[in-house]
Amino acid sequence: MPYIPHTKNDITSMLDAIGANSIEDLFDEIPADLRCGNLEKIPTALTEMEVAQLMQQRATPTPTCFVGAGAYEHHIPAAVWEITTRGEFYSAYTPYQAEASQGTLQLLYEFQSMMVNLTAMEVSNASLYDGASGLAEAVLMAVRLKKAKAKQILMPTTVNPVYRQVVNTIVKNQGISMIEIPYDPKTGTINLDINTSDAAALVIPQPNFFGGLEAVDELTDWAHKQGLLVIAVVNPLAIATLSPPGEWGTKGADIACGEGQALGIPLSGGGPYFGFMCCKKAYVRQMPGRIVGRTVDLEGKTGYTLTLQAREQHIRRSKATSNICTNQGLMVTAATIHTAILGTEGLERVALKCHTNTSELVEKLSNINGISRVFNAPFFHECVLKLNKPVDDVLNQLLKNNILGGYKLTDNTLLVCATEMRTETEIDNYVEILDNIMN
Repeated sequence: MPYIPHTKNDITSMLDAIGANSIEDLFDEIPADLRCGNLEKIPTALTEMEVAQLMQQRATPTPTCFVGAGAYEHHIPAAVWEITTRGEFYSAYTPYQAEASQGTLQLLYEFQSMMVNLTAMEVSNASLYDGASGLAEAVLMAVRLKKAKAKQILMPTTVNPVYRQVVNTIVKNQGISMIEIPYDPKTGTINLDINTSDAAALVIPQPNFFGGLEAVDELTDWAHKQGLLVIAVVNPLAIATLSPPGEWGTKGADIACGEGQALGIPLSGGGPYFGFMCCKKAYVRQMPGRIVGRTVDLEGKTGYTLTLQAREQHIRRSKATSNICTNQGLMVTAATIHTAILGTEGLERVALKCHTNTSELVEKLSNINGISRVFNAPFFHECVLKLNKPVDDVLNQLLKNNILGGYKLTDNTLLVCATEMRTETEIDNYVEILDNIMN
């Protein structure tokens, strides 16, 4: 990026107005022998991410992070939060009065449009509290769509355990139960061998908690043949390069939800993050959360307003689609700006770099004596490793070397992650130190 706001068309127009053929013509009074050639002593240009990493290395070093498990360290362009924390966004009130909230409403509408494009679904809401409660809302929505005749949900154990715990807490008192689906011990992916007589929906994580990629097309078609709805729990960055839920199988997923932290939200002590939800248009009246619509005013000008408001605080509590009410507007603002800056190509490049880094890390770690992969399924940017030493001891020793080495699953299994932020030097340093620890 040249950090110059003028496009090629802008430059051509200005040159035409001046009567010059090129920018070089504007400096033709400078003799050729006085002009600079190549700046040989100037170092190679760095990206914004590389400059930030260099400055961090020269300041007080922070631990190098190889932890994922639902919250990920990604590069966030400086412009994202410079814009997000402007007063117009940072202190904006809930947009109940459309005439006073057009800016906020337009941004939320753009967010919805981006999520629809990213997930290949038909409609999106304006965000939910977080990914875990978003899944709980999707479960409640699926049961409403089945008109309470089926109050069981097929919940794979490959879904994030925190999500499963939150879902159970929210829905158990409404008589909804989870049927746990085990995973194949070889692949770490869903193993379908269950009775579906009373189930309303099948939950499919992509990627799953182990980082593995589920056979989403096969699972989606299987669920629909059983008369089940399909709830997709997706990483929005991963689906920039993987098949989006709206294109799974023959008919696509019915509801898609997940955590939006990967889209411009920094790591912090538990949040705030935000959940997103998309669905098929036929189900939109059962969708919880706010929905922003685009319309025209009496003068024919485009306007934005909250729509389909039979939900939360706008209706009797017993008739609402949700009672959580929380719309993470500020986080959504950051995510919208972040996604707009990166664009389709940028999101895909970040996703591919994450996969490349994790593949390199896992390959090098697997060559260390006493470390092996647990599952053989393809993965996105996380992978489970088995160690012949206690994981707690290993992680403590890594931390002494300023490395957050991963997420402990069991006493001898470790979930590791490498996003686009990890450099080759950091990966090699982790491998070298872990090799010394293991041997």
